[in-house]
Amino acid sequence: MPKSGAIAELLVAEGIVAEGGFHLPGPASADWIALAHDRRYVDQVLAASVPDEISRLIGFRIDGTMAERARHSGAGTVLAARLALEEGIACSTAGGSHHAKRTHGAGFCVFNDVGIAASLLLAEGLVGTALVFDCDVHQGDGTAEIFRDDKRVATVSIHAEKNYPTRKEESDLDVGLPDDTGDETYLEALKDTLERSIELIAPDIVFYNAGVDPHRDDRLGRLALSDAGLGERDRRVLGFFRERGIPVAGVMGGGYGSEIGEVAHRHAILHRVASEFAD
Repeated sequence: MPKSGAIAELLVAEGIVAEGGFHLPGPASADWIALAHDRRYVDQVLAASVPDEISRLIGFRIDGTMAERARHSGAGTVLAARLALEEGIACSTAGGSHHAKRTHGAGFCVFNDVGIAASLLLAEGLVGTALVFDCDVHQGDGTAEIFRDDKRVATVSIHAEKNYPTRKEESDLDVGLPDDTGDETYLEALKDTLERSIELIAPDIVFYNAGVDPHRDDRLGRLALSDAGLGERDRRVLGFFRERGIPVAGVMGGGYGSEIGEVAHRHAILHRVASEFAD
């Protein structure tokens, strides 16, 4: 995707990642994807035969190119999770498609990459528990729905209460914030949410959705974080879990604006901050 490519180019230009230093995934298999999604829906996407009513929920028609992007995004989050288990932290330049539910996509999300990765690691016995810590400006409704009845996974969402989706799912912990919430108030809520999240489950891995759409200039956000606020958010999330020895896999999440370069700069904040924790 153009935004993911722009992020990758920026990380190389800044020296955060060496040129050619990215880990590149292949496409996720249908069997992997079906751990989080209904097999009928998976087959519809891979055959580019998604019904019109589901296409409308997603926001676009699925063709072969979009299906491949969704497969690679899912595999990218799987790869980030495997690397996080080995290295402590790993971040993808894609992922965070948290509106996709078990039987259909929604909100520009085709497959739920975190749902796929968490389900696969559990199925392989690499982890016994997982925590999804979602800081995208929109509630992580798809992830909450996928893991609603799975006690091995806890879902946490900090989001703008009045933003999409109108009908929200119930996460294990939801923190809805009022419009125009800025850095100070957001970070206070984050501190409390981090402490409460660790009471929900003892995770073997954390999937961190570091969406930058809480930024004050985001086209689809309703919060008011600054660049510095996003950086401090990421620093506190990563630091909280790494201090406890818990691996963290970071995914891109949402970020919207007319200038791809500006949005890519905000997304790169996660990678800049993650590099502070490198051994």
